[in-house]
Amino acid sequence: MQLDKTLYVAKAEATGGREGYVRSDDGALDMPLTTPRALGGAGKFGVNPEQLFAAGYAACFIGAMKVVAQRNGQLLSAATKVNGEVGIGPVGQGFNINVVLNIEVPDMARDELDTLISAAHEVCPYSNATRNNVDVVLNII
Repeated sequence: MQLDKTLYVAKAEATGGREGYVRSDDGALDMPLTTPRALGGAGKFGVNPEQLFAAGYAACFIGAMKVVAQRNGQLLSAATKVNGEVGIGPVGQGFNINVVLNIEVPDMARDELDTLISAAHEVCPYSNATRNNVDVVLNII
């Protein structure tokens, strides 16, 4: 899907793969990468691409929920939380991921929340990027 207009470009560089390093061009993201034990790594201190994706998707989804709430004249509670889970595993000769977003929005009726989350899933860039390629489960908790 082509963008109508590019509003922002994030830039980051990775070196060394899963046992390497990531750094954004502005230095805000600057950390070592490590392979989790479950994937055969030593379990050293560091983050992995799945954690970065889980955090990014969770934050982006809250942003999409805010956009939809604002469009609907609603206020999204500041206590809203999205816990992202990203799994990785083999698919044929390669690998793929799956995503679970556990969504908690205090003080919103369940039917309103269902509508909000469904609309946010259509708005969220991560949801649009993964649609029809990655299994995404949206759980209300």
